[in-house]
Amino acid sequence: MHMIGSFGFIHEKTEVKMLILFILRRLPEPVEMDVLVELTMCDDGISYFDVTDSISALIKTKHLRLEDGKYSLTAKGLRNGEILEKNLPYSVRTKAEDATAHIRVAQNRNALIRTNCNAEENGGYKVALDLSDGIGDILSIGLFAANQQQANSLERGFRKNAEKLYHTIIETTME
Repeated sequence: MHMIGSFGFIHEKTEVKMLILFILRRLPEPVEMDVLVELTMCDDGISYFDVTDSISALIKTKHLRLEDGKYSLTAKGLRNGEILEKNLPYSVRTKAEDATAHIRVAQNRNALIRTNCNAEENGGYKVALDLSDGIGDILSIGLFAANQQQANSLERGFRKNAEKLYHTIIETTME
């Protein structure tokens, strides 16, 4: 038996792999390595090297995929993760759920906001900004930007303040 650490509930590499699958099943979007490592180290018995070794092993066994620097589950990982997650100690599952909560909320919010920037033939950029409620668009705005820097700034500002802008428009235009 390989002892990962003297503290915590996770003591075997197999358990680290199960925890990684458990965490990724709770996130709606792929995540970078540093985020996955941080979330997986929610148990005191897990080291950085245990996590990175387990991630590599899960990629080799086709449980995980790496695309554009982000990790996500394959169909095999999703299926096996669902079957195996009950084998994790309850306290570890609870810690992992808590650890993923803020990322899950941010990813869900991010999925409701879309921005797009296209260069215009006559110069400048057309910036499309959309906010959805999960069913359909509740706000769509098209703006003109003089240059790429201004277009990028509009996109960043909208991503940061989409709900505030929506409420301001509603309050301003309602009688």
